[in-house]
Amino acid sequence: IERIPKEYIRPEEERPSIGDIFEEEKMGGGPQVPTVDLKGINSEDLEVREKCREELRKAAVDWGVMHLVNHGIPEELTGRVKAAGEGFFGQPIEEKEKYANDQAAGNVQGYGSKLANNASGQLEWEDYFFHCVFPEDKTDLSIWPKTPSDYIDATREYAKQLRALTTTVLAVLSLGLGLEEGRLEKEVGGMEELLLQMKINYYPKCPQPELALGVEAHTDVSALTFILHNMVPGLQLFYEGKWVTAKCVPNSIIMHVGDTVEILSNGKYKSILHRGVVNREKVRVSWAVFCEPPKEKIILQPLPETVSEADPPRFPPRTFAQHIKHKLFRLTDQEGADTPKPDE
Repeated sequence: IERIPKEYIRPEEERPSIGDIFEEEKMGGGPQVPTVDLKGINSEDLEVREKCREELRKAAVDWGVMHLVNHGIPEELTGRVKAAGEGFFGQPIEEKEKYANDQAAGNVQGYGSKLANNASGQLEWEDYFFHCVFPEDKTDLSIWPKTPSDYIDATREYAKQLRALTTTVLAVLSLGLGLEEGRLEKEVGGMEELLLQMKINYYPKCPQPELALGVEAHTDVSALTFILHNMVPGLQLFYEGKWVTAKCVPNSIIMHVGDTVEILSNGKYKSILHRGVVNREKVRVSWAVFCEPPKEKIILQPLPETVSEADPPRFPPRTFAQHIKHKLFRLTDQEGADTPKPDE
């Protein structure tokens, strides 16, 4: 097609901020998403360890998003995860439709398109596959793709290793708040209750990328989000009043601090507004894993240690389910408000 259907066209006031993603990724100067090297995160050498942990903490305070390198997950495994996901989306539509979800019935797991339950009713230029990947006893393998044959094994192993990385990151963020190491992990549900939900986003080439978005501006409701991608740029962050394009950093995993950790830290760690931009030349695929607390079991509110007379609680107590329900995206003035989807 040469023109995109009108349901995908963004409001006029939003369009001037949507540019050529390849040009923007090449641009030097201006703020850049920080890259944090995790090699020394558990080093025996106290100085090396503290320097690494301070970099992670600083990125979480200043940006709430970062490229993690030397994260400990083998390139061979992330390569298998990407090959499996791309293999699934490379199949004919009728094969993918066998895994279709049913949003109307409240079933968001599976394959979907036309994710339009936002206030404007506009559609996003993407297909996606969404499912729970950890803990194993909460996963439903019957809806995982059978083709490619490596999909289940690669995704399960990746989820397990990502869960270990989650513990490491949460420990550092806990210490950064002056809390004991395991505190944040406990507050988000621990090994038993913290859910890892994977959403593979498939952004086809778009004939009019200056009019559409792959994913509109939002903050993640999760505790942490980890993202792999196929090295095609598309992620933009709203930083200091401007959209900043994330560079593609080889062998990195992008990590976002989500609303859950922002709330628990009383805003000391940031959950940054971000969006996905599309292009006319290359398909972009990203693998986002959202680490989410249980919906009803935990009350999310600033931890007492993060609150003082000078810094009163910035967030009211809510369950995770209530947070999702009440949440309005913190958008820039011209973009208006919006309601979140179940998997953001």
